[in-house]
Amino acid sequence: MSKLSAVRARAVSIPVEKPTRMSTRILDRRDFVIVEVEEEEGRSGVGYSYAGTTGGPLLARAVTELLTPSALGEEAENILGLYERLYQETLLTGRRGIVLRAIAALDIALWDLAGKRAGLPLAVLLGGRTGAVACYASGGYYRDEGASPEEAVRAEIAHNEQLGFADHKIKVGGLSVEADARRVAAALEPIRPGGRLALDANNAYPNAHEALRAIRAFERAAGERGLWWMEEPLSPDDIAGHAELARTVETPIATGEIAQTRHEFRALIEAGAADILQPDAGVLGGVSEWIRIARTAETFRLPVAPHWHANLHVHLAAAAPNSLGVEYFELAKDIYNFERLVTPETRLETVDGKVLCPDRPGLGIDFDPEALERFTAA
Repeated sequence: MSKLSAVRARAVSIPVEKPTRMSTRILDRRDFVIVEVEEEEGRSGVGYSYAGTTGGPLLARAVTELLTPSALGEEAENILGLYERLYQETLLTGRRGIVLRAIAALDIALWDLAGKRAGLPLAVLLGGRTGAVACYASGGYYRDEGASPEEAVRAEIAHNEQLGFADHKIKVGGLSVEADARRVAAALEPIRPGGRLALDANNAYPNAHEALRAIRAFERAAGERGLWWMEEPLSPDDIAGHAELARTVETPIATGEIAQTRHEFRALIEAGAADILQPDAGVLGGVSEWIRIARTAETFRLPVAPHWHANLHVHLAAAAPNSLGVEYFELAKDIYNFERLVTPETRLETVDGKVLCPDRPGLGIDFDPEALERFTAA
């Protein structure tokens, strides 16, 4: 067994060149923490997590001050055991929020190290395979593009289709229900037969009654084509409201991107609050928790649609038979801009509307040292 000899954390803050709006907030930058772990033999692994539009330095401090003292000297191969120890050691300061995101980044780094030690891609290490993995083109944010909201979203979906994507997701909840319904109808126009459209409200609606009114309007706008899913219509804390919607509407209800640990996902499953679960390994505690949650969802015949972090989730989706697909953001849109930190040759590739799971060991990514320096936060 090899012991951990070093844990290093770096906060990075990457500006969004054109500030972008969703239903609940403005996006002008993305803050991440990058964690590197090293074992005695000199091998290293990298992980990362998202803080939000601010908070990267706080996340890095959580790694350095709360986690590193407990991790150093521990067996690097004992990933699940170390997760449990870190969770227990931070009960008073953590259990959720920033501390869980910090644990996630460290856990992901340990799994990357395990893949490199074995000489295997993470997907294969977890029992999956490399190659093409289903994905969908995510976007449809509210941006001032010099066109009407309907024209802007129609043009974006048409662009996605030209890139080979058949499935798509757009934002709702940032305009009136009527205006968003027109955007839904416009987005569906360029989608090829058999293609699907999902909607993401980012917790926009104050209660189940308002969310139900919106979903009904969007379903009417979609007509016979229907909607793939409706994502996060309510606050993540409103489990009962999500359950009410899941029982009532035809469109599947998706949620879970902000849920943390298997315990919160258990509550969603027990309440029947989601037709589709959306675990985010960077939020919920890392690869270790993500796999537990995906396997539990599979037991209950629930599909998962991992949220964000396509460079990581392509591996997890490839090892999860109940995965619907990876959420993919074209880097040129500069909305989810993590790949600005990654060397061009290790960025994800897409072919015919699918994303290719790398066959390099671990996560298969290399960070660009110059980009890390340029975007390092104070």
